[in-house]
Amino acid sequence: MSQSFRINTNVGALRAYNSLAKLNAQSQTAQLRLASQRRINNVADDTSGFNVGKSLDSKVTIMQSAQRNVGSAQDMLATAESQLISVKDMITQIRGKIADASNPTSDKAAIAKDIQAIADELAASFGTTKFNETSLLQSVANGAGAGFTFQTGVASTDTIAIDYGNVSGDALVGSTATTAFTTNVSGLSADVAGALDDLKGVASDTIDDLDLDAFEDSVDASLGAIGNYSQRLNAKQEFLSSAILNSQSAYSRLFDADVAIESLNATKSQIGSQAASAMFAQLNVAPQQVLQLFG
Repeated sequence: MSQSFRINTNVGALRAYNSLAKLNAQSQTAQLRLASQRRINNVADDTSGFNVGKSLDSKVTIMQSAQRNVGSAQDMLATAESQLISVKDMITQIRGKIADASNPTSDKAAIAKDIQAIADELAASFGTTKFNETSLLQSVANGAGAGFTFQTGVASTDTIAIDYGNVSGDALVGSTATTAFTTNVSGLSADVAGALDDLKGVASDTIDDLDLDAFEDSVDASLGAIGNYSQRLNAKQEFLSSAILNSQSAYSRLFDADVAIESLNATKSQIGSQAASAMFAQLNVAPQQVLQLFG
């Protein structure tokens, strides 16, 4: 007996129904991807791709934080560098005053007062130079004495320790307290504190005794260290920018929908669904032809 004369189970209509359901599901998937603009909307869409993508997304977030850390470190070093250059300029200015004092006709008392005034500004520079409440030229709490550590990568151990104030042999900061002349500035190295005291206490007959070599060597050493750390930070900044871009590109390939392809899939599924609906309707009524056998 032909299939057409079995009416208890309309196999043809059931097959058309399954095809119609499958096409509707494909159409809905394509439409959802177009609406969300994401290829993966739940784990079942691509389990391995979902896991890889989420891992990449997590790393991008951490690298962006590390990138901000590097930027903060660069800004902090730029602040310290700017102030240390000013300090060096003032040291040069004092050296000029010392040279002026070697002139027998000069007013050494006035020159001594000039040097004392510059010493006050030098002390203020060490005591007030801060970056977001972090003391950059003092070994105090939340200061430069112990250096600064920044996370610069994905791993918590991927860090850079910045310590420009304690260059071996030419320390700028330390635990030595300054004397009464610069009592508001603590946490300086012995060479720096001693130089500030000598400058503040200079008199007309002691100008020639001033020795700024150790002080200036400490400033130069710190500036050199800042330059080296800045170079390292620039390299890390460049690497992080590239790594973030590449990770975001890989994440996009996994998660972002190809709008053109999904539009094509949606159109194809909708047309197929309409055709399947029409065929399902015809197959659903096909068993009615057996009624002619009873006429």
